[in-house]
Amino acid sequence: MFIGEYQHTLDDKGRITIPSKFRDDLGSNFIMTKGLDNCLFIYPKSEWHILEEKLKSLPLTSRDARAFVRFFFSGACECELDKQGRVLIPSNLRVHSKLEKDAVVIGVSTRVEIWSKDEWNLYNEDDNLSYESIAEKMAELGI
Repeated sequence: MFIGEYQHTLDDKGRITIPSKFRDDLGSNFIMTKGLDNCLFIYPKSEWHILEEKLKSLPLTSRDARAFVRFFFSGACECELDKQGRVLIPSNLRVHSKLEKDAVVIGVSTRVEIWSKDEWNLYNEDDNLSYESIAEKMAELGI
């Protein structure tokens, strides 16, 4: 399980260090793709396969389903850690996530997210991100 928040910096080649606490669970090869809210999602291959099966079961007749599957798979790439624990973030994914220099790497249960520091700060300042109101909504879902 991935948990925690870590501050990192992209180097001049577009590489970022993956926190050492995440490396064992990610494995040496994993999948990176466009995430929601202007971040990147990283999945261990085992979790990616679970998600892939769920997405393959969506109805092709649904325009929204087709759009989401296209969004998700078109940005996906297989990545590999180098000996220093860094991963190269492809340029199209850096553009999507607005990553330039400072980044935040967070653990979100079954996946890792990479955010530009500015986008992460904006997300956390969002007036709609009231933990009390989110908790109420979670209660409605039975959590």
